Amino acid sequence: MRLRGGDPEAIGGYPLEARLGAGGMGTVYLARTASGRPVAIKLIHQHFADDEEFRTRFRQEISAARRVSGAFTAAVVDADPEAEHPWMATTFIEGPTLAQRIADEGPLGGAELRMLAVGLAEALRDIHRAGVVHRDLKPSNVVLSPEGPRVIDFGISRAADNQTLTMTGRVIGTPPFMSPEQLQAPRDVGSGSDVFSLATLLVYAATGQGPFDADSPYMTAYQVVHEAPALGAVPAVLRTVVEPCLTKDPASRPSAGQLLTQLMELPDDFGRAEPATTGGPALDTQTRALSPRTAAKDSPTQGVGRRLRRRWRSVLAAAVAVAAIGGGVAILQAGPGEQAPTDNSRQTVATSGKGRLPSGFHPWQDTVRGKQELTDELRCAASGGDLYCGGGGLAAARLKASDGSTVWKVDSPGVPVQGMHLAGLTGAAKGAGPVVVGYRQRAGGAPIEVVAVSADGKVLWSAPIGLDSILYLGQSLDAVLLPRGKEGTAGTAGTASKAGEDGTADVLSVDAAHTHIESRRARSGKTVWRTPFPAGTQCAPYVAGTHAYAVCAPLAEVQGTEVLHPVVHTIDAKTGKLGKGVRFDGRMKPVGAAQGRLVLVQQRWKDAAFDHYDKVALLDPRTGKVTAHPLRTSAASTPGLRAGGAPVVADGTLYFTGPGGRVNAVDPASGKEKWSRQTGAEWLSAPTLADGVLYFASASGRVVALEAPGGKPLWTTDTRVDGLGGDAGVSARVTVAGRAVIVSADGNTLFGFDAGKPPKPE
Repeated sequence: MRLRGGDPEAIGGYPLEARLGAGGMGTVYLARTASGRPVAIKLIHQHFADDEEFRTRFRQEISAARRVSGAFTAAVVDADPEAEHPWMATTFIEGPTLAQRIADEGPLGGAELRMLAVGLAEALRDIHRAGVVHRDLKPSNVVLSPEGPRVIDFGISRAADNQTLTMTGRVIGTPPFMSPEQLQAPRDVGSGSDVFSLATLLVYAATGQGPFDADSPYMTAYQVVHEAPALGAVPAVLRTVVEPCLTKDPASRPSAGQLLTQLMELPDDFGRAEPATTGGPALDTQTRALSPRTAAKDSPTQGVGRRLRRRWRSVLAAAVAVAAIGGGVAILQAGPGEQAPTDNSRQTVATSGKGRLPSGFHPWQDTVRGKQELTDELRCAASGGDLYCGGGGLAAARLKASDGSTVWKVDSPGVPVQGMHLAGLTGAAKGAGPVVVGYRQRAGGAPIEVVAVSADGKVLWSAPIGLDSILYLGQSLDAVLLPRGKEGTAGTAGTASKAGEDGTADVLSVDAAHTHIESRRARSGKTVWRTPFPAGTQCAPYVAGTHAYAVCAPLAEVQGTEVLHPVVHTIDAKTGKLGKGVRFDGRMKPVGAAQGRLVLVQQRWKDAAFDHYDKVALLDPRTGKVTAHPLRTSAASTPGLRAGGAPVVADGTLYFTGPGGRVNAVDPASGKEKWSRQTGAEWLSAPTLADGVLYFASASGRVVALEAPGGKPLWTTDTRVDGLGGDAGVSARVTVAGRAVIVSADGNTLFGFDAGKPPKPE
């Protein structure tokens, strides 16, 4: 639609080109960035801008959208919730909404319906992994882009279509696609509510009608809460999966990840809508209450799923030689006598060697991409004059640190998961180079894999893994490396091993069924041990210092995507046996090791979004003793430390970066601030420590260097790319190779420069 009289010419400096639509809360415009990239800008109506409660909701939407920006959502480009007319700019996604598609062409069926179901389940899984509950999944909030379905609107659209569904004390959502608990207790909804909504949306996509349609919103709401869904016209193969999602009890529904697994096990063609009947086959109530894994033992319907699962796994095995690279984790080994950080906590505490530049080095910049044009950010580790990188559509890649030239690349053929970069790089085995461990997503929405790649670019092995680590660890650390010492025991993190079966490290991950922690040899992929989760919990492995841990949580909290009572167990590196669990209260996340103890920080949330850290705790793995202290900063008015890059422990100091560019150095043993420094760059990553210098970087490529002992500023560079930033918990973007500083920026961009001659700001 053309712009109308009274429409602004520009918003936030972005020239407007057209109207995309309007609703009760605001208007959406098409605009352009300075580089010509199209963006969609939401401009809020003035009368809502004067409502503080609405501004709070809008801030919450921006925060949620930033946290989940990725392959399945619209990334936030810019926003100003404090403007006179609040606005938010996101990437423009071309394509009709699901509502428009069905209105124009009727219900979906066959392979098209399957692609929609798998794509939306995958999107919802990633949204929940980011700790967000959408709460308004409906056909108008799904855009059918050429790359697949995208989920939009994390706040505004809840009220845009219904004036009665907005403010405090009122229901938020759209009745035909809401869950029973959302209608009855809207403040208490969790991720299970989204699963219910997704099921209603899939029924609508398959039949053109919702499972609870009635003549009025009030009757629809009544049926959602009290009546069984009408599923008679839903294709039978899809019906078996969506019906358990529509049970009234949210605890009995599968998670989004489990739903994705079930959908992937179904045939490629879902068929078409069947003639309407009075209802579909109902699952036994007791079976519904079981988890998908338990129900599979007793339910005939689930038995079909088991057979399909076995068939799918045989296909997976036949294709593993090629596909093991796309969604897996790559493992690299360092050259003889070199130190290769395993980056188990994505902390990238790099070493500077003797401060020499790689042979033939000159400043460089390049974009390293896979076959798909889907980009994110890369993470790299240096070894023997080379860089080993992963992320943004690449399971692994090897580049020359001297000039950025690519030696080889291993693609990830599927849609990459945002924030999954490189699991780590092992030390070099005798007579062999390093092993890179990365992640690969197969095409068609298959499970993410961990992939091991040799230094010459050959895939050594791959295995499907579970993906829930962000709930327990605060970061996407779905595979971690445990270095091995001379007797095959865990060695110091970051050291190159010279013995053991592989001479490198073990890879710890969760199995695809989310029932065990598994340990594999990094080079051979041989399974060392498989340890089941403690009863009633799910876990993620974590490595800090010389110790491996299992960070676990009650199933109910996992299903609600809100881990409030984590339990930490030590893991015996040889046998996988778990030690006695130590329970914590609150959102405690591990961030590294100090003086042989595990360091954890407590997150505080506000308006359903991560806000700041306010406590640090240390766990002695030998005794199980815990000491905890509040985080104390020099600014008495500051409630803890804001959420920017991922907090990390480096050389005994705990570092925080805030969204406004402030860096805080804290003594983890006391919680007292050592020093604080305001930098000139926003949304900095976690730091990399090399030769007494702390390096921080933004998604735009701006680099800040501070002296480690006291935070004295050394230098700051200009931006390199049009990076978005705005993500909390960002891992380190800087790698150090001798005196060369290698930086990862948005859009799979890498650049390198001499630390002794940093680029001067213009």
